[in-house]
Amino acid sequence: MTVYKAVDFGVNCGSFCEKELETFLESIPKDSEEKVIEFQKGEYLIDAENLKKQMLYITNTVGDNEFSKDETPHENRAPLCFNGLRNVTVEGNGARFVIHGKATNAVISDCDNIKIRDIEITVVNPEMHELKVVGKSPLYVDFEIDGQSKVENKKGKLCFVGKDYCRSITDKAKTSWWIGRIPEKYPEMMMRVRHPLADSFKIKQTAENKIRAYCFSALRFKTGDKYYIFDVRRQYAGIFVSDSSNVTLERVKQHFNYSLALVAQNCENITVDSVEFAPEKSTGRVMCSVADFIQICMCRGLVTVRNSYFDGAGDDWLNVHGFHFKIKNKDGNKITVSFMHPQSHGFNPLRAGDEIEYINPKTMLPKSRAVITDSAMLNEYDIELTLDNAEGAVIGDVIEDVSACPDVTFTGNTATRIITRGLLLTTRGKVLVENNRFVSTTMSGILLSDDAESWYESGMCLDVTIRNNVFDYCGGNGVLVLPENKIHEGAVHKNITIEGNEFKKCRNECFYIKSSSDIKIMNNKIGKVPQILKTKDTDNIIKDFD
Repeated sequence: MTVYKAVDFGVNCGSFCEKELETFLESIPKDSEEKVIEFQKGEYLIDAENLKKQMLYITNTVGDNEFSKDETPHENRAPLCFNGLRNVTVEGNGARFVIHGKATNAVISDCDNIKIRDIEITVVNPEMHELKVVGKSPLYVDFEIDGQSKVENKKGKLCFVGKDYCRSITDKAKTSWWIGRIPEKYPEMMMRVRHPLADSFKIKQTAENKIRAYCFSALRFKTGDKYYIFDVRRQYAGIFVSDSSNVTLERVKQHFNYSLALVAQNCENITVDSVEFAPEKSTGRVMCSVADFIQICMCRGLVTVRNSYFDGAGDDWLNVHGFHFKIKNKDGNKITVSFMHPQSHGFNPLRAGDEIEYINPKTMLPKSRAVITDSAMLNEYDIELTLDNAEGAVIGDVIEDVSACPDVTFTGNTATRIITRGLLLTTRGKVLVENNRFVSTTMSGILLSDDAESWYESGMCLDVTIRNNVFDYCGGNGVLVLPENKIHEGAVHKNITIEGNEFKKCRNECFYIKSSSDIKIMNNKIGKVPQILKTKDTDNIIKDFD
């Protein structure tokens, strides 16, 4: 085993070292020998402006139509890039990477058997800002701006300023409905609301970190409430894992990311153990991720998330899904299929030897199967598949790669201030959700979805166990089983067991189940809910309540 020390390449604590870090990581041999990449404990400074540019197509992030005219679509940069490595352990030893400017925090690409542990990543003055209500009258409201953010007057306009951005504090205020609000009365809760400055007709700065907004609806604000304003474009990410296998993140801390905190696409066997994705306590902030904490897309094998803590996300806690690719053309045993959502494309997860199913997008049910014998990308959106049998292919229908449906083990985790759902699970692999605490989700605690007309996220769930979890507050249902089929011709989801959980409070029914079968709901402790169970087109339910 060979040890490669960052300090030997001039990667030193206490100074900007992005170029030295790049040279160091690119020098690591790409052979199969076991090796250790070692950092010293300390703070490493990163200037994002000096990072090498690279093209990254990251699923569920910024779409082609969201880039401005002066931007190159999908151009990205990252300080920690692990490319083509085998049998590597990255020993962080408490290394803390401090990023100045916008970037993806880390990239793991085309790696096998890589473990990263004991590192910490944070961002200086990121483009996410907290406005706290500190006073009001019938015609104005006073906001205090968090200490990390900076406000300056630019040509008569008050702007948030930082490295890589200068944006009016009212930018897109009238169209922003994704803003996070944390009520003073319920500080563990975060919900999506309209921009707090949307109705303001005058704004002035009253102190270095305070503004007064004049509006006719000022009395609707509550003193002590906090609002989080951020760019929702998802242009960068936190940790991006692509085309890799046997990847482990252990004791990794991540305090801010510009979209999804962790994305794994077209990977096999991902382990997340004892991580912390949460704001730094010293900042006083309570939100750290623009979008989901973890997004698992078109992966295989086993996805394990355990013993970890998550706080403050602008979307789901965990989303595991595949894609429904629409059939666009058919020629003999060849078909052309397409990515259908503008935020996901540019990579090919459909492999020779994989088994696919032809799916009716109205019923969400399979019609027949085939095996891929060859797969080739035609462009960013279209993939040509050669099949052993294309008889079941109908133009307008969709396919699902049933070989890219991972098992999921999600145990011993805690999350709070999740602005949408806790877990969004759409995989036919074996799923276990056990011994977790859902402190607060604005929508449902767990959603089993499956759709082929909006996000095109597949697929059916065939073996799900939700056991011994605590749901403190769910702004929707506790467990929502909702395949998005337009026509019911049979159960989409099957074999779901919900047992031994505690649901303290849900705004909607504790359980809502549609187009499913073989459901067991046993020995759950149910608190304040308007109704325990509601079903539609569902049969064979075993339950222990009336």
